[in-house]
Amino acid sequence: MKKEINVGGQAVIEGVMMRGPDRLATAVRRKSGDIELKITPFVSITQKKKAFGKPIIRGFVSLIEMMKIGFSTLTFSADRFEEDLKIEAAEKGEKIKEKSKFLSQAEEVFSFVIAFGLAFLLFGLLPYKLSDWMNLSKQDLYFNLFAGGIRIVMFVLYIWLISFMQDIKRLFRYHGAEHKNVNAYEKNVDLEIADIQAQTTIHPRCGTSFMFFVLLIGILIFSVVDTLVSHYIVKAPLPMYLRLGYHILLIPLISGVSYEVLRYSGKNLNHPIVKIMTIPGMALQKITTQEPDDEMAEVALVAMKAALEMDYSMHNVTLLDEDK
Repeated sequence: MKKEINVGGQAVIEGVMMRGPDRLATAVRRKSGDIELKITPFVSITQKKKAFGKPIIRGFVSLIEMMKIGFSTLTFSADRFEEDLKIEAAEKGEKIKEKSKFLSQAEEVFSFVIAFGLAFLLFGLLPYKLSDWMNLSKQDLYFNLFAGGIRIVMFVLYIWLISFMQDIKRLFRYHGAEHKNVNAYEKNVDLEIADIQAQTTIHPRCGTSFMFFVLLIGILIFSVVDTLVSHYIVKAPLPMYLRLGYHILLIPLISGVSYEVLRYSGKNLNHPIVKIMTIPGMALQKITTQEPDDEMAEVALVAMKAALEMDYSMHNVTLLDEDK
């Protein structure tokens, strides 16, 4: 029987973050072998404010919340990993030059600018330019099918290419550990490492599936809106940059609809249509989740137990203060 309380999270550097009903728990494995755990109280604004909890709206709000949580937990795990590198260097008698706070923040800002710039180029401008080059501007459905297909190809290619990076491989193994633990919990399996490891690394509520839903639903919504705009407002073929501009403004709607579809599919996995809809996203998880070792599975287990306020005292865990 599936558990009523949902739990889920994300992989971080050498660890896993899990989100329970009212707390976040991030567990990381240090070089020493110990597990460090950070617990932070958290209740979604979609539960605090009724307006933000409405269908569609809650999807976009939840996306923003998870992006914020993802950034903070990744930063936390990166700091712990960097501390391990400093300890390792000190043991070897090497010196690591300390970066100023300003330089570190400047590097973070620069990285985000580059990342968003590349995302806009690969998933925004390039697909639209290619569709325009193919003279599809007069046919809204074909334009969006072609541009959407290019976005999907770019997304899958990007995921596949980064999966060969050593650090990303480890991240994907922790992602697999997260899914195995959630699957074990939801199936009422004994939360022992051997039983957890027997579970699949695939889960229908994964963020990878969400991103795939966003890409597919985007094609549908963009096609409908473009047809309405070109026939009843502009009354002419849509200029590429006008189309791109208001498509960006439609992202909150698309993410909200995608969230509702993913939410529905997670509750109706045995429905034939749902099974078909989840195939692409779950197939992509074959890349984004990899088989974890027992230590990785244990880290994810500690994070999950802490998020659900279960006893984790049998594990070798150091509980950190919230400000660390």
